Amino acid sequence: STISKDSLKTSLLQLECHFTWSLLQEHVGLEALEETILDHIKYVVEYNIIDYNILSYVCHLRDSNEEALRNLRKAEEAIQKHHPGEVAKRSLVTWGNYAWIYYHMQRYEEAQAYVSKVENSCKKLSSTAHGKIQLPEVYAEKGWALLRFGRNYFEMAKNCFENALESDPDNPDYNFGYAIAMYRLEDCAEKYGGERTSCLEALKRAVQLNPTDTTILALLALKLQRLKRDDEGERYIEEGLQKTPDFPVFLRHAANFYRKKRKVNKAVEILNKALALTPNSVVLHHQLALCYKFKILQLKKGRYTPQQEVENLIQLAIFHLKIVIDKKPVFFSAYGDLGNIYALGERYEEAEEIFQQVLQRNDLPYDDKQVLYFHYGNFQHFHMKSESKAIKCYIEGLKMEKDSFGRKRCSEAVETLLEQKINSGLGDATDIGTLGLVHNLNGKKQEAIECYKKAIALDPNNEEYQNALVELQLSI
Repeated sequence: STISKDSLKTSLLQLECHFTWSLLQEHVGLEALEETILDHIKYVVEYNIIDYNILSYVCHLRDSNEEALRNLRKAEEAIQKHHPGEVAKRSLVTWGNYAWIYYHMQRYEEAQAYVSKVENSCKKLSSTAHGKIQLPEVYAEKGWALLRFGRNYFEMAKNCFENALESDPDNPDYNFGYAIAMYRLEDCAEKYGGERTSCLEALKRAVQLNPTDTTILALLALKLQRLKRDDEGERYIEEGLQKTPDFPVFLRHAANFYRKKRKVNKAVEILNKALALTPNSVVLHHQLALCYKFKILQLKKGRYTPQQEVENLIQLAIFHLKIVIDKKPVFFSAYGDLGNIYALGERYEEAEEIFQQVLQRNDLPYDDKQVLYFHYGNFQHFHMKSESKAIKCYIEGLKMEKDSFGRKRCSEAVETLLEQKINSGLGDATDIGTLGLVHNLNGKKQEAIECYKKAIALDPNNEEYQNALVELQLSI
C-alpha cells in the first residue's frame, strides 16, 4: 500500500523530537557541536540516550542520514541498558527521530512504522485521547537539546525544565537542567544586558540533589564569585578538583574561576589538562586565548616588556582563536578577541581584515554587532590613532536602537571622546554636530537641540544640521 506523503508529513509534525523543536543550524557551528556531544558521550554515560538522539539530528543536518541511523541504534542500546523496564516511555524521542530521518531518506514505509509506534505507545501511556503526550522525560530532553543550540534557546529551555519539574519537583536531573538554564540566562544578561533573575537558589537546590556532580558545584562557585564571595566559591572548586580531577566539563569551569580571580597560570595549567582530555573543545581553546591575552596585557604594563615572551603569547593566542573560528564560525565574540590580539601584536592589516570580515556577516546578532563596533572603534582610536574613524565605529553601534551592553559601551566611548575634544577647545562644528547626533540617537532631544544650535552657529550653511534641528523641534 502506498503511503500518502502529505498525511505522513502531518503525523510527523505532531511528534515530539529534535525535528519538531525548531533547532536552527545557523545558531551553532555543527562541527563544534558534534565534537562537544562526542566528548560528553565519553565522559557522562548517564546522558548517552539524550546525547545519541541529538547527535542523530546533527548528523542529519550534516547530510549523513546513515550515520544518524547508527546513532539512533546506539540510543536504543542505551535505553535497553539503563531503562529496561520503561522502553516505550524512554524511546518516544528516538522513534520520532527515526521517523523523520526515514522520511527524509524517502523511505516512507519505515517512517510510517515509527510514527505508528509512537502513536500506539502514547495511547497506552496517556489518558488523553489525542495521544499528544506531555511527559516530563520528553520536556527535559527538549530542554537539554535547546541548551545545546545556544543563547537564543535558553529561555525556552528554562520553560521546558519548569514543565518537567511540575510533575516531578524533586527530580535531580530536571533540577540540574533548570539550574543550568537559569545560570546561562543570567550569564547572557551579564554579557549583553537584559532581564536578570538570580540563579543562586536554583544552583543550591541542584547541588543538594546532585551531590556527586561537580559541574553544578563549579557553576555555584562561579555565581558566588560574581557575588564577591570568592573564598566560599574557591572551596567548592577545590572540592571539585579532589572529586573529579579528570572531568573536562568541571575543569573548564574551574579554569574560568581562576582566570576571573586573576590566577592565570593556574587557569592555563587546568585548561591544558582539560585540552589533553578533549582536544577539540572550542570553549577550551577560547578560554586559553583569553588567558594568554591577560598575560600579554600584564607584561606590556611592566616597566620592561620581554618582547620575545609577548611575541610567543601572541602566537599562541592567535593559534587557539583561529581554531575557535574555524570550528565554530558563529562564535562572534572570538572575532573581536582575535582582532584585539592582532592589534596587540601590531599586525594592523590582519586586525582590520578580521573586523571587516565579521561586521559584514549578515547572520550577526545586533548585540554582538554592537560589542564588535565598540572593539573596532577602540582599535581605530588607540592603535590606528584615528579619532574620526573611531567615532564612526561607535556611532554604527549606536544606530542599532536596541539596548545592550555593547551599545552602552559605544555610547560612553563616543561621548567621552567628543566631549574631551570640545572641552579642550579643539572641537569644530563637525564634532559638536556629531555629539548632537549621539544625543539624538540616545533619545536626549533637548541636549541634541543645544548641540545642533551651537554647530549651526559655527557653520551656518550646513544643511544637515539645519534639517536635523527642524526635525527634532517638530518631534517634541
